Parts: sequence; structure tokens; C-alpha cells
Amino acid sequence: MDRRTFIKNTGIIGGAAMLPLYGFSEFNQPKFKLGYQLYSIRDAMEKNPLKTLKALKAMGYQDFETYGFDDQKGMFYGYTAGEFNSILNDLELTVSSGHFGFSPFLDQSDDALKHFVNRCIDGAKAVNSKYITWPFNAPEQRNLETFKAMPHKLNLIGEQVTKAGLGFAYHNHGYEFDDLGGTSGFDIIINETDPNLVKLQMDMYWVLHAGKKTPKQLIEEQPGRYVMWHIKDMDKITRDYSELGNGSINYHEILPDPKKSGLEFFYLEQGGNYAENSKKSASDSALYFKEELQKYL
Repeated sequence: MDRRTFIKNTGIIGGAAMLPLYGFSEFNQPKFKLGYQLYSIRDAMEKNPLKTLKALKAMGYQDFETYGFDDQKGMFYGYTAGEFNSILNDLELTVSSGHFGFSPFLDQSDDALKHFVNRCIDGAKAVNSKYITWPFNAPEQRNLETFKAMPHKLNLIGEQVTKAGLGFAYHNHGYEFDDLGGTSGFDIIINETDPNLVKLQMDMYWVLHAGKKTPKQLIEEQPGRYVMWHIKDMDKITRDYSELGNGSINYHEILPDPKKSGLEFFYLEQGGNYAENSKKSASDSALYFKEELQKYL
């Protein structure tokens, strides 16, 4: 190496050494924000939403999925949608999806559903959400007759939401996989809804709780359609919810390929059965995810 080349190369190295460290760490940044379904910490959200969001941010959470939108008042957690969005902006947090109360409209007219969806769209847009999500069916609706009626409603919602510039997704539990005389609610939804209008939010806990298929198998059958995931653990004895790392689910083995899934957002979740309290569970799950699972996402 001649002197000119040596000086040139050492100059590059020296200049690089003075660059801020984050310039080198960008390549190691996770592709997805660490998300949390706020229902997991609903007791604290009811008491003090602002304090709770600040605590979740300190744990490393950056993105959230809402629940309990008051469509009549246009409010989230006691704040107008605009006020709630200002809080999120001030904290540099985002809300990428929301669970909205669709199940009562299975028994109502398409017009009534349309009016409700319009209010949901307004709320979602006010907080810059990307997705509106159908979260559950009431217990009395978990039957073959209802599931046969659902694709029509889901396609209507999907079309309306898509035209508004947002995405619509269906969130599974375990009851969708129950046998209904040779078929299942999940099969009906998958086969009779338009995949361009009705995306899927896979709750991996409930998929494994049902025990019919694995998350990887589901994605092989519907690649690109599972745009969101819920990640939570299963108590080793009761099969109830548990903090990540405390339960029986080995996410090192069962996590699917996010690219094949079509993954855009994921949320850790724990609906109850806290070892101590909801805040400690949120913290423990975040720590476990960052140490053990973040490398996959």
C-alpha cells in the first residue's frame, strides 16, 4: 500500500470513528415497533391513561392497539379522539390498530352497520390508525348459523374501510376452530371473504390453544394475509394467559416468517392472570421479548 492510499484509508476510518454510534446501529434496528394491546392493562388505563402510556413507553413499547372506542362520543379512554392523538404525538407513540365493537351489528341491518363503521373510521383516522379490527363474537354468536352470515358483513366492512383508505382485519380466538359439522367458523371466514378486503390478525395463543393447526401452517395456507399478530404466552397448568417466557409456548420454534405472513404490526398481549399486576406483566413481557424474540422481527 502506497502512502497516498494509506492516508486515504486511514482518513475514512478516522472520519467514521467520529460519526455518532447510531449511524452504525441503524442496520440492527428492529423492522417492527414493539406493540402492546392496551386491553392487557385496562385497569391502569381506566384510572390514568396518560400515566399508563408513559409507563409503557419507558418499558420500550412504541405502538399500541386500542379497545373500547366510544363511537357515540368519538372518545378513547375519556379523551376525544383529537385529544388522545395529541397525547400520542407528545409522547411520540403510535396507534396502528383498534379493536371495535362489531358483534352487535351481526343482528342489525347493513345500514346500521354502515353508520357504525363510519364512526369507527372517523375515530381511527383521528388517531392515525392503519387498521380497524373485528375483535370477537359474543358467546351466543359462536355457532354455524352466525358464521354463515358473517362473510357478507365482513366483506361489507372491508369494502367500506378500504375505500376510506384504511385496512380491515379479523382477529381470531379459539372458538373459530371448533368443528361445526365438518367445517369451522374459521374455514367459512377464510374461504368466503375477499382477501383483498378482509385481512387477518393472528392471535397465536388462541391458535395453539385450539390445537388444530400451527401459526406456520395457517400462513402457508393464506400467505400475505396475516398482516398483524398477537403474541402472548399460555400458563403451563391452567392454559390461561401468562407473561411471555413464563408459559408453555416456545416462540423460538413457532414464530412464522413475518415476510410470508405479510406482517405489518404485532402486539404483545396478556388479557389477565397476572403474576403480580398488569403493569408488572407488561414490563416482564417486554423484557423477555427484547431479550429472546426481537431478533426474529
